[in-house]
Amino acid sequence: MRPIGIDLFAGAGGLSLGFEQAGFDVKAAVEIDPVHCAVHEFNFPATTVIPASVADLSGNEIKQRAGLVGMQIDCVFGGAPCQGFSMIGQRVLDDPRNKLVLEFVRLVRELDAESFVFENVKGLTIGKHKAFLKELVNAFDDAGYECRLPWKVLNAAHFGTPQSRERFILMGVKKGNTLPDYPAPKTNISGRPKLYPDLEFGPSCADALGDLPDADTFETLNASDAVKTTRFGKPSDYAAELRCLKNDSWHYGYPRQWLPNVLTSSARTVHTEISKRRFRETEEGTVEPISRFFRLPSWGVSNTLRAGTDGARGAFTSPRPIHYLYARCITVREMARLHGFPDWFRFNATKWHGARQIGNSVPPPLAMAIAAKVIEALGATPSRPEEDIPLGDPRLLTLDLSQASRHFGVKAPQSKRDRKSGATKRKQEEIEEALNSARTAHG
Repeated sequence: MRPIGIDLFAGAGGLSLGFEQAGFDVKAAVEIDPVHCAVHEFNFPATTVIPASVADLSGNEIKQRAGLVGMQIDCVFGGAPCQGFSMIGQRVLDDPRNKLVLEFVRLVRELDAESFVFENVKGLTIGKHKAFLKELVNAFDDAGYECRLPWKVLNAAHFGTPQSRERFILMGVKKGNTLPDYPAPKTNISGRPKLYPDLEFGPSCADALGDLPDADTFETLNASDAVKTTRFGKPSDYAAELRCLKNDSWHYGYPRQWLPNVLTSSARTVHTEISKRRFRETEEGTVEPISRFFRLPSWGVSNTLRAGTDGARGAFTSPRPIHYLYARCITVREMARLHGFPDWFRFNATKWHGARQIGNSVPPPLAMAIAAKVIEALGATPSRPEEDIPLGDPRLLTLDLSQASRHFGVKAPQSKRDRKSGATKRKQEEIEEALNSARTAHG
């Protein structure tokens, strides 16, 4: 029996994937955004996706909907929306979104979980937020859970990810159970001083992206996010794992049935000639002064990939870095490579949604390292699944907010993206044309 996990604030599923790769069966995922729910349903077809706010659910309802009544829940994990804690912008303790953190505590208790993992931005550990953090630890104590202290901030780049991304991690267990340890770093950060003498350097941006064909050479990617191709180059060890070419590429996760000769999540971005000139003139590892876009260093790691704002707050796209080799911003697939998502994992076909789904997620290699320590503390032995599973319906990847809401039978959340942002939305016939092109590419 694989241990059972439940993902709260699931997003596209970075934590879900990492926990699955460590040996968990993630049976339920709760997410309020229907577009994210649709992508989660595509990538995790065996998981019950619950399109709702955690504030509107009880632990018993989650168990009933996921078929888990009477079963032991081994770990509940997730990160409440972190804008109220972010080091970018104003840090306010009374941000109403912070109340969702206490909903997380409530559901851990109601689900009677053996353990939990709570993740958030590093800003939660700074200044006056430390007082909030102490309140959070006390809330878990009142709920019957002991936390691993002192808490830690972990950088995904120390766990084999070519992106410097720091996340606050708080772990805990029912009182009396064995507390998990924090995972030890596995890699030094490429392009930076060597902090750990006994460890190798992790992958660089060139290791992550060097084998991917240039999206700008495919006309198909002007109308679709996928194209069949034989132009993949020789991969690094890191890229070979994400392309599922290595024996241990799937770790303890379920192998997916997918088409490795299709370049996905790679819709092109149109830049002006003036922008391209500025991008070309920007040195690797520096910021282009007009756009403030960061140009990736081929020898080093990416800066932290951001999500931008959601539809309720104007739907602003966060800047994607400039490719180290090409005079353009990186594609969603290239973002996914820098985040540690394997190539079979797909995102919404719209660049804004896809980039947001990656920017909001925990890099799977970091999540897997954390989940492995939880499994160890639980006394479970991870096992490799014998069966592979198909991915979901590709149409789930093309749904906009209204379509995804109808698919799940829920009311569409407020979104200025549809009404006021001025963003150009694709017409239905364009979506259909893109789907037909993708189907033709898939053979």
